Amino acid sequence: MRIIPPNNLLEAYAQGIFPMAESKDADDVDWYTARRRGIIPIGEFHTSDNLARIIRQERFEVRVNHNFREVVKNCANRDSTWINDLIINSYDVLHQNGNACSVECYRDGELAGGLYGVRLKAAFFGESMFKKEKWADKVALYYCHEILQKNGFVLWDTQFYTDHLAQFGCVEIEAEEYEQMLDEALNKECEFEL
Repeated sequence: MRIIPPNNLLEAYAQGIFPMAESKDADDVDWYTARRRGIIPIGEFHTSDNLARIIRQERFEVRVNHNFREVVKNCANRDSTWINDLIINSYDVLHQNGNACSVECYRDGELAGGLYGVRLKAAFFGESMFKKEKWADKVALYYCHEILQKNGFVLWDTQFYTDHLAQFGCVEIEAEEYEQMLDEALNKECEFEL
């Protein structure tokens, strides 16, 4: 089984660099950084009235790190994706080392949606999310925010700004501001737990 060595991945994230494959079938990955970076400021997460209602209804059972590999595989299960087998296997090993985490939503015992990302000190690098059932991805995002806020995380990196993430408070910042936030995050220890 080919993997990107965990230390190489973590060193890259510590410099604001992340891997993406050209497609699901690609053998390798390319490495990226962004001059303008998407982040969700912790403490400024936006929750719509509809999302708040779904959370109050406790429509989903939320678990952390219960079925990490299955979350990543579901995130890759779409027509166009940058998640190939090398990424799936590499992040699974990173998860086993405690540096990759998932937030999962279940309905009647079945995985309905979730997200995964990399935890490095007080930084969380969101990688991807999926849903099989409406709202499941948004509920996972809400609980990810709760975890980051409760445990004192400094940086929630979304890599890119998207209109979809903007509804939750995602903003775009310049590389210089991002590097300052990343430096601050790398000087603090945090746990990823609900």
